[in-house]
Amino acid sequence: MSRNPNHSRSFFEEEGESGNGLWQYVQSLTPETVAKLSKPQSTEVFQVMERNIIGLLGNLPPEHFGVTINTSREHLGRLLASAMMSGYFLRNVEQRLNFEQSLLGSDRFHPDSESIND
Repeated sequence: MSRNPNHSRSFFEEEGESGNGLWQYVQSLTPETVAKLSKPQSTEVFQVMERNIIGLLGNLPPEHFGVTINTSREHLGRLLASAMMSGYFLRNVEQRLNFEQSLLGSDRFHPDSESIND
């Protein structure tokens, strides 16, 4: 199988021109936004995403196997959408955990806050 970078570039350009919303969204992201979204704040979120993607693609160690994955444009789009949704979900969970931890921390400084409801 030959790898022609111009072929893949024209492949995605044609897809973007035909009105593919997901591809247009990805193209509209600034490099700064992509960098920010690509780096989770916690190592736990990074590890969960890594395990999720490895689970989707297969878990053969690359140092012992030459793994090549072939898929269609539609399935690649679904994989990208799945990874993005997982990332958004995990980011929301991470933000909620941080918020709850900050609330618990603020309760420690206000011991009378528990007696308000009594």
